Amino acid sequence: MASKNFMHLGLDVIQKAKKLGAENAEVFILSARDLNIQVANQEIDNIKLAEERGLGIRVLQNSRMGFAYTSDLDVTAIDKVINQALANSTKTAEDEFLTLADKYNNYPPLDLYDPQIAKVTVDEKINLAKEIEVSAKKHDPRIKITERAAYEDSQYEIWILNSSGLEAYYQGAYCGGYALVVGEEQGDNQAGFGMQYNLKYNNLNPHRIGKEAAERAVRLLGAKSIKSQKAPLVLEPYIATNFLGIISPALSAESVDKGKSFLAKKVGQKVASDFVTLIDDGAMEERVLSAPFDGEGVPTSKTILIEKGILQGYLHNTYTAKKFGVKSTGNGVRGSYRSTPEVGTTNFYLAPGNCTPQELIKEMDKGFYVTDVMGMHTANPISGDFSLGASGLWIEKGEFTVPIRGIAIAGNLKEILVNIDKVANDLTFFVGKGAPTIRINNISISGS
Repeated sequence: MASKNFMHLGLDVIQKAKKLGAENAEVFILSARDLNIQVANQEIDNIKLAEERGLGIRVLQNSRMGFAYTSDLDVTAIDKVINQALANSTKTAEDEFLTLADKYNNYPPLDLYDPQIAKVTVDEKINLAKEIEVSAKKHDPRIKITERAAYEDSQYEIWILNSSGLEAYYQGAYCGGYALVVGEEQGDNQAGFGMQYNLKYNNLNPHRIGKEAAERAVRLLGAKSIKSQKAPLVLEPYIATNFLGIISPALSAESVDKGKSFLAKKVGQKVASDFVTLIDDGAMEERVLSAPFDGEGVPTSKTILIEKGILQGYLHNTYTAKKFGVKSTGNGVRGSYRSTPEVGTTNFYLAPGNCTPQELIKEMDKGFYVTDVMGMHTANPISGDFSLGASGLWIEKGEFTVPIRGIAIAGNLKEILVNIDKVANDLTFFVGKGAPTIRINNISISGS
């Protein structure tokens, strides 16, 4: 089905829904093609090509919302899904804040589709995955095992239409590669990964991905535990990004509304150190999760959530925005046509500082440079409490000394935010979240 026909299909669905009694209706259509190639020992391990098309419809009547979806786009299935959405609306509770997006005439201009991703042959993409593996093994002879080296890409089109006259469309694509390898030395072994995702095929660097995986795999070989103590922590960008992942739900208006955020009722208050500025920017150039509009058709934008430690506000979709009496921030995120828009992050990141990571470490008398954590999913986003297994490198007089593992770090996310006392300039994104190297004072380390 051609792109123009999908737009006509959406308009037809809205018209039918209105005729059948819906006061308002919205249609979300997705057409996507995903490729994943995995290699190991220079042999193809797995190739998966998946194509998906589907439609989700939300209807509003008597302040009740009904939702249904289908991957079958013929007339009979479409009629059935419209009736299903209407029937579902009679079973949901009345809610005066339920609403659909207004019509928008302007969206941020973004370059999200690289035709090269579609033009490059599968054979070339297989070779790129193999290059990642070769680069990892060449970088260090201690790399003995390749769990996997992979290339993947996604090409997609999205349409959103509603009965308020909103008609929005965009096309996007991204590609990436990753590696998971194991380093071995004197009976010890450690895993390491490398990854890179990009909007442009020609910007992918397989050698960088392989090298990063190898460096991570060998840097903790021969690691030992340390005594329990309090010390500054330095989080490398990937680990800092992991922490952002458990802080981000607390900045959702949905979490605040449900009483599940440790940042509720703190707008205008100091919640972090002066070094902390947290931003969500759905219209950021050259980022994988950028889009001209969110899952409801609201334009994406840059939202400063915490500025120099002061909480400025929360992320909103149309529902929470109406409930809080503010404008949507363009954060109505939906994973596919099978789901309704929830409040979520787009490109969520900690703004970089001015010093290099080397300068940040150089001025330290002692500390722990964290390269890996375990049990991040156990951190409590409501209370903020966490206790995590950790590995990394010990810092002594501004230098890395010995690799460390078998310890735990414990604390509270509120304390983490307040105790960040230095932020480096190496902002690094891992798909939709990014952070630079950061230093945190006075954290409890449980060792031997």
